[in-house]
Amino acid sequence: WCTSASTSFDEVPPKIMIKLTNLHVLRPKPKRPTMAAARPRPPARLRKAGTKAGSGSGSGSGSGSEGVALFKLLNLGSFDILRQLRLEEALFRTTDHNWCILSRGLVSVPPQIVMGISGKPNELLHVDKVKQDRIPVIKRFTGGGTVITDENTLFVTFISNGGEIGTKPWPKEIMDWSGGFYENVLGVDSKFNLKENDYCFGNHKFAGNAQAVSRDRFVHHTSFLWKFEKSRMDYLTLPKKRPDYRGTRDHDSFLVSMQDYGDSHCIESLQSADNFEQAVLSQLRKRYDVIEGTIEEAEEALRNEHRCSTKILEL
Repeated sequence: WCTSASTSFDEVPPKIMIKLTNLHVLRPKPKRPTMAAARPRPPARLRKAGTKAGSGSGSGSGSGSEGVALFKLLNLGSFDILRQLRLEEALFRTTDHNWCILSRGLVSVPPQIVMGISGKPNELLHVDKVKQDRIPVIKRFTGGGTVITDENTLFVTFISNGGEIGTKPWPKEIMDWSGGFYENVLGVDSKFNLKENDYCFGNHKFAGNAQAVSRDRFVHHTSFLWKFEKSRMDYLTLPKKRPDYRGTRDHDSFLVSMQDYGDSHCIESLQSADNFEQAVLSQLRKRYDVIEGTIEEAEEALRNEHRCSTKILEL
């Protein structure tokens, strides 16, 4: 997501203040639940027996290898971002599976703007221009900044239980885990680096992140700028809160498209959007057991009772 990432936290009453990177998180004092209020523990997703993904039954609950986390893969292709965010929120809040979701923005005129849960349109958008051009504005359920989405935006989402992939469900640890993942996707020659929660080539940002955390479970989703129309960035203001490495650079000076960078640096995984997605899937399968999920299975989660924070904003 197009400005620096931040995180939304569920179930956080005010008690102990803990400073994490540039976030102040209120952490609850543990309480002993009553029998009526106790929430059942989700079943462990680390498999002690079974077959490697793709060679067994593929039913999901028992097909991982010993000690390896199991991910369900949902490859949506071109997909409406509002619908995807609602699916992700339902999967995050009502299931206990690990998910990896890949998609691309729809060919749409106009494009869509997606804001973080705490984003304020008057501070982050040129509201008059957005209203004049009738640009839809979506508020998602995660933290982070603001992004323009269209057919040139690639999305990758991880919904996971932190303990199963060996990371604590806190912003810095999640960012470090994801940074290591994409460093292997893109390779050393790409000069990929993680700067203040942004994915960068050198000193230029090509992708932004947003997160939500609830207990051990988290969402980490990324919008990748495969390419972008500079004129569409004019809907966004220069945010007051921005990473130090950006300084006062405008969008044109601050951002770089993956396509342009891949062409100029001969990076194999950036020679096409297909190449990049295949590199993501290859890295996922190297690290974890993977089985195919279905859109029908994901949509089933929408029917479960849950809090729905993703919505269209009326400006």
